[in-house]
Amino acid sequence: MRFHIITAAFLWAAFVESRKIRGISSSYKRFYRERKSFLCIDGSKIIPFEQVNDDYCDCADGSDEPGTSACPRGRFYCTNLGFRPHYIPSSRVNDGICDCCDASDEYNSHARCQNTCWNLGQKERAYVEGQMKTLDEGLRLKQQLIEEGVLLWREKQAQLRELQRAAEDLQIKLEEHRKRKHEADRLKEQTLKALKGGDKDVRPESSSCGFRQQNSTVSHLFQLLDSNKDGSISLDEVKAKVVLVRDETRVLSEDEALTLLGGGHQMDLSKFQNTLWDVLIRGDDYKIKDAHSAPGGLMSEDPHLKAADRAAEWEATNLKKVEEAYETVNMEISDLQKKLEIDYGTDWEYLFLNGQCYKLNVYEYMYTLCPFNMVSQKSTAGTEVSLGLWGMWAGPAKNHYSQMVYENGEPCWQGGSRTTSVTLTCGTETALRSVKEPSKCQYIMDFETPVACQPVLKQRGVHSEL
Repeated sequence: MRFHIITAAFLWAAFVESRKIRGISSSYKRFYRERKSFLCIDGSKIIPFEQVNDDYCDCADGSDEPGTSACPRGRFYCTNLGFRPHYIPSSRVNDGICDCCDASDEYNSHARCQNTCWNLGQKERAYVEGQMKTLDEGLRLKQQLIEEGVLLWREKQAQLRELQRAAEDLQIKLEEHRKRKHEADRLKEQTLKALKGGDKDVRPESSSCGFRQQNSTVSHLFQLLDSNKDGSISLDEVKAKVVLVRDETRVLSEDEALTLLGGGHQMDLSKFQNTLWDVLIRGDDYKIKDAHSAPGGLMSEDPHLKAADRAAEWEATNLKKVEEAYETVNMEISDLQKKLEIDYGTDWEYLFLNGQCYKLNVYEYMYTLCPFNMVSQKSTAGTEVSLGLWGMWAGPAKNHYSQMVYENGEPCWQGGSRTTSVTLTCGTETALRSVKEPSKCQYIMDFETPVACQPVLKQRGVHSEL
């Protein structure tokens, strides 16, 4: 009799042990060691231990039924040896659907579940190993990019100093060329005044030079009118070469030509200088046919004036070139200073992204991300829309450089402007991986790059459950 009692007690203990273990994680086993009574984990009730996993809910927190579906708030623990353990709602226990990869949730149902934990674990481990390799390669590439970033930063700083020195040199040249142009313009004006010999109130700095220039111009114009080169200007030559300023197509009458010749039929150089020269040089009523107009009418034909004019134009051209060069250098300095003001990371590792653009085709749109510049969307029809301009880094404090924000894009039809949030993820390549529009005119992008790899990830890479 005693032997049967001992045997029955042993069997009952084994039965209780098997029931209490089902659906319980190792960290919770300490709550299920009682043999005579069981205290609900929330401390609200004590029940006989045989009521644990009896398919009737006694505890409000469901802790007495970890291996059945009796309690609405209960949880069943999938051990999933070889894969990741996890909890499922106890309502899924014995519901005919395999939720645990080790099939432990369907211990008393018609479902024929296979234990797939080992295969899933292999895939998980292969994935983790791949992630670790990616992380190792990403960190190696990141170190290279950090070194390149430091060198590039120094190059940019040297380039800025060089441009600033060039700007200083150009500023000195600019002042010199301004003085040269001013002097050339002054000499041109002096030559013009000297040629206007009839204006007695104005004299060039050198009277003899002015008279020589005037005599040269008189002789030049006389030769233009003296077609047959006989040393005198005839009536026919005046009619052929001189026209009215207001009516160039009409030929002068004999009376008009005689008047210009002082009443005679011909005129020598001496008489020309004292009469017809004054009329033509003023250019108010008469001028030489087909002669280029200029201040003072025919004075543009004077070789001295031409030389002064060419000198003034030359200096003006040189000044313009230096001004353009000075403006270009200052613009380059401004652009470079703006680029250097951007936060490129603690080691300038993100500097290499500046000036680069990355594209991704999603359905009928082509998306373009130009880091530290802008984001755009272009349809197959060719319409391009700005999705935002570079704003700031917006990652959390522990990983500040994990997210970019681009704002003030083109206005949205619902109001407000388009904005884009770019999440940077670790990878061995630098590429735009995905684009989504979770809400109207609000875009999110996944941008992969080695510089986003963080050493801390390596410590958390393998699941502890494996």
